[in-house]
Amino acid sequence: MNRHAVIFDLDGTLLDTLDDLADSGNEALTERGFPAHAVDAYRHFVGDGVDMLVRRILPEDHRDEQTMARVGEAYRRQYTARWKTKTKPYAGIEQLLDEFTARKVRMAVLSNKPDDFTQQCVAEFLGEYPFDPVLGHRDGMARKPDAEGALQIAAGWKLSAAEIIYVGDTATDMQTATAAGMYAVGVLWGFRGEEELRANGAELIIKHPTELLDLLG
Repeated sequence: MNRHAVIFDLDGTLLDTLDDLADSGNEALTERGFPAHAVDAYRHFVGDGVDMLVRRILPEDHRDEQTMARVGEAYRRQYTARWKTKTKPYAGIEQLLDEFTARKVRMAVLSNKPDDFTQQCVAEFLGEYPFDPVLGHRDGMARKPDAEGALQIAAGWKLSAAEIIYVGDTATDMQTATAAGMYAVGVLWGFRGEEELRANGAELIIKHPTELLDLLG
C-alpha cells in the first residue's frame, strides 16, 4: 500500500517539551506543598492528558478530586507561563518537515495536550509547515488511544487509514495507530523506549526523523 500522509504526535515526537512540562508540574506540586520529581520521571507521567499527568505526579494518598483539581489548575497556570521556555524541535525534525513540505506530503498533528497549548506550540515552533489539521484534546473528542481523532483526520483527507503513517513515541500513540488501522512508527528520540513501543504495536522503530522519508509512496 502506498502511503501518502503522516499524522504526528507532538510532545516527544516533534517537540522536546520535557523540561517545560516537568518544571510546570514541579512548580504546581511545591506550590501545594507536595514533593517534586526528577525531570526524567516525567517521561512516564506525560502522554495521556493533563488530568492523568496530575494524577501520576501526586502522591497516591492525595489523588482525591479536590486536590487534583487544585494541582491541575496550578499546573495549567505554570505551563501557561513557561510553555516555550526550554521547548524546541528535536534534531532532524525541521529537515524532515522541509522535505515533506517540498514533496507536498499531507501532515497533521494529533496530541493529548490541551488544544490551546497544542495550537500555541505548533504555531510557535513549527508554524512554517503546512500541518492541517492540528488537533489537541478538546471537549467532545476522546483522548488517544481512542482512534476518533486519527480517523477524523483520515476522513478529512479522504484517505483510507492504511494510506496513513502514524508517528509517535509512547504506548498510547502505538495503540492509537493500531486502533485506527494506520501504519505505526515508533520513535526512539522521545519519551519512551523501544520495548514499550514494540509491545504496543509499533510496526517500525526509527532512530532519526529522516528515516521516515523512505516510507512515503
